[in-house]
Amino acid sequence: MVSAGTLAAEMDGQDLPAPAAVVIGVGGLYVAQSVIGGVFFTGLPAVMRESGASLNEIAFILITVLPWSFKFLWSPLVERLRAPHGRPRRSRAVVSGIGAFGVGALAACAFIGPTALAPLAVAMMVASFASATADIATDGYAVENLAAKNRGWGNAAQVGGAYLGNAVGGGVFLILVDHFGWTPATLVMALALVALAVPFLTVPETAPARSADAPPQSLRAALKRPEVRYGLLLVAVYVVGQKWAALLLGPFLIDAGVSLSTLGVINGVGITVSGLIGAFSGGYLLRRFGAYTIMQATLAAHVVALLGFALCAYLEALSQGAIAALIAAQLVGGGTFALGVTALYSELMGRVSLAQAGVDFTLFQSADAIVSVIGWQITGSFGDRLGYAFCFATAAALGVAALLTLPFLSRRGSALPREAHQGA
Repeated sequence: MVSAGTLAAEMDGQDLPAPAAVVIGVGGLYVAQSVIGGVFFTGLPAVMRESGASLNEIAFILITVLPWSFKFLWSPLVERLRAPHGRPRRSRAVVSGIGAFGVGALAACAFIGPTALAPLAVAMMVASFASATADIATDGYAVENLAAKNRGWGNAAQVGGAYLGNAVGGGVFLILVDHFGWTPATLVMALALVALAVPFLTVPETAPARSADAPPQSLRAALKRPEVRYGLLLVAVYVVGQKWAALLLGPFLIDAGVSLSTLGVINGVGITVSGLIGAFSGGYLLRRFGAYTIMQATLAAHVVALLGFALCAYLEALSQGAIAALIAAQLVGGGTFALGVTALYSELMGRVSLAQAGVDFTLFQSADAIVSVIGWQITGSFGDRLGYAFCFATAAALGVAALLTLPFLSRRGSALPREAHQGA
């Protein structure tokens, strides 16, 4: 059985793979996962609409988000497969095996075509399930193989990879479809997944095996630990404060007179660039200022931006200058949002038990997805009835509440030293 002292030494950076190799390896996987999401949620709806699909048919593809919301349910099984007690880790084998199903399913979509909804939905669900499941193993590997001082870079790769993958799946994919057609474009995306996974398959895995008689990884074991329980509360508070108004920003700008093409450039180029800057600056800023300081600063910036949106909506001050200011605020907000999420997940990574890293971290991610969907449903349902001004102001008030709650959460359930819970 590995001693607590040995684990602590390893997490200080000894006997771990080179951090750059780990970040590049998991970063490629995070980009690949987001390529699938970009194809399904951004690229495919546009292709389907051009092929004559109804909005109701297009909305049907949203079922493919379900595996990402509920992947915590099967995370213990994946973690037991990836990190069996008494035997060496096998993250690469698990990721490559499960990932092969995702690549195969996306390749199947190429030959099914965008108009055969039923078989396309089946293939999409397989790809989404494989991607979400591989993410469990990827996160577990990242937690175990990055020392605490390098954690921010791992989370920067996660958040930045999401932006890059969405840009490829939702942007490059559409360009390829327009020039070469659905089948070649989708096959190129499938090949891109393989290429993006190659760096991870070359990175060594040095985390020690757990004792053969250690208790199996489980959701119950995760929820017994205060670090996880308070971490889930932290996720809920931060998501409520930061994400719930996101659904309204695009429609508000459209109603203010911003064209679809302009909004497309803002979201496709501007937000992607600002998000990448925010994510990768987080790797440096986290080491200098700490996670909670960054989360508080980004939440405060978000509240100020929401108050600006609320004021413009209330006064109907939608001059060209005001619209330009709101667009600038949205672009800056893309960067601060990515920076804040990087800080959040860096803190959450520190609350994970090495005994079941994939289970604990997946719980946090699923909580993020579920709370986000609930918020978007609420704002979508009440936005028309209550108006933009009320919704933006309410979201700003929730942001202030989250900001005031963060100091309390920073003192509750903070990450214990690794050795304190290595056998959880």
